[in-house]
Amino acid sequence: MTHAANAQLHTGDGATAIVPVRGGSKGIHRKNLRTVRGTTLIARSVEGLLRSAGVSRVVVTTDHPDLAAAAAAAGAEVIDRPAELAEDSTSSEAALLHALGVLARRGELSPVTVFAQATSPFLDVEALDDAVASVAAGRADSVFAAVLDHGFLWTEKAKGARGIGHDHRERPRRQDRAPQYRETGSFYVFDTNGFLDARHRFFGRIAPAVTRSFAALDIDEPEDLLVAEAIAGLAERQLGIPSGSEHSEHHLDVDAVVTDFDGVHTDDRASIDADGVERVSVHRGDGLGVRLLREAGLPFLILSTERVPIVAARAAKLGVDVVYGSADKASALRDWAAANGVLLERIAYLGNDVNDIPALEIVGWPVVVADAHPAARAVSRLVLKRRGGDGAVRELADLILAARAATHPEQLSPPQPNGA
Repeated sequence: MTHAANAQLHTGDGATAIVPVRGGSKGIHRKNLRTVRGTTLIARSVEGLLRSAGVSRVVVTTDHPDLAAAAAAAGAEVIDRPAELAEDSTSSEAALLHALGVLARRGELSPVTVFAQATSPFLDVEALDDAVASVAAGRADSVFAAVLDHGFLWTEKAKGARGIGHDHRERPRRQDRAPQYRETGSFYVFDTNGFLDARHRFFGRIAPAVTRSFAALDIDEPEDLLVAEAIAGLAERQLGIPSGSEHSEHHLDVDAVVTDFDGVHTDDRASIDADGVERVSVHRGDGLGVRLLREAGLPFLILSTERVPIVAARAAKLGVDVVYGSADKASALRDWAAANGVLLERIAYLGNDVNDIPALEIVGWPVVVADAHPAARAVSRLVLKRRGGDGAVRELADLILAARAATHPEQLSPPQPNGA
């Protein structure tokens, strides 16, 4: 197929990869900022594409400043995506055409373009490299990531279920059936001018790029994050992906901090004396971290479901707000944020267990301790190195203060001795 030259192409060392992401995901709130093994989905996508020998640059097009910051920190270039191209109904092609239009005006189009989705946490770089090489050499115009699929598909009809693409009365052996390919959505590779002509990712000579099964996982529902977390170690070893960092660099620029108590300020253990009085251990470094945050002007709230006086006593010692005995953490958090004039997206919430999930899901920076429950980790944006009761609050405080030192140095005072 011969394509008309829609725009002047520049010759580079490889393809340009474009990753469209938006802030309005409905299935999982702020999905592309969720983490697998401590690294956000958007960072995983950018870092994976940068490992590809066939890709020379990665461009993220987004409407959300937090996604833009995370993408830039991972090494991507960022294109601002107009709000009208970030709706639920907006096609991926529309976002790609806009991004390519920006690059065309700069004279920066590459002959081959990669469209990658951030929701695929395990990129098969080897398969991607082969796909780029195939399009660059003219063996295909459009290549899509796929896995071999030997399953029998069915659909329901008025008279009952019927097979799709097969006669249900015949059951040929797997090895006797023609190969079928299931599109994964991980990546698409195409001739740039051909895409600009067709305005669709599939055109001309279309070919599948068979990836390994781990690369087929797509994050669409909260359960998918749990699966990704569970298989990450094995998938990364099989695909040659560097092990996920439990603590990559983050620019944690927030206006307020909210934490759970048990399992965050404590190690989630308690002793009870003969009179039924409960005692816990806390970390002095956490106390100093809270103090430094307060001196930097950040409101701080301890939000707990526990109905024990020790939570209020610790909050009083630290001089911070407290809500305890709360059965609805999300509502309590919303009320506190409104009372303090803080946007939820500008709050860091530090939790450790499943009862923190409703609060983690509504803030801009959901953070969990190193020993957090897998379900809480799955909805987090950052997994700390420290465990609950072992300086996790101080670690979070240090990250926040470092971000403020970079953006608001005039607001910080030097640390003072004697932690709480």
